[in-house]
Amino acid sequence: MPDRSPTERSPSERDRPTGREALRGALADWPRHGAALVVALSAVAVALLVDTPSARYGAGLIVFSVWMAWFVLTAIAFVERARF
Repeated sequence: MPDRSPTERSPSERDRPTGREALRGALADWPRHGAALVVALSAVAVALLVDTPSARYGAGLIVFSVWMAWFVLTAIAFVERARF
């Protein structure tokens, strides 16, 4: 195997985006962002209409779950794209 300098990249590494490019790509999935926002806002709207402590608690659980799902899916998209 030929010696390479630490900054030289192999052909397969050159095709992979840098961390910043991978982050931009992972955050470019607007349908996922929109769906998460609609579900979270719908849960909050229903809780405000019902106006009971259990409804607010349930809305909080739904918003947290949606946020975690969004975060994990975005992190997976970032890791798949990034060159480490």
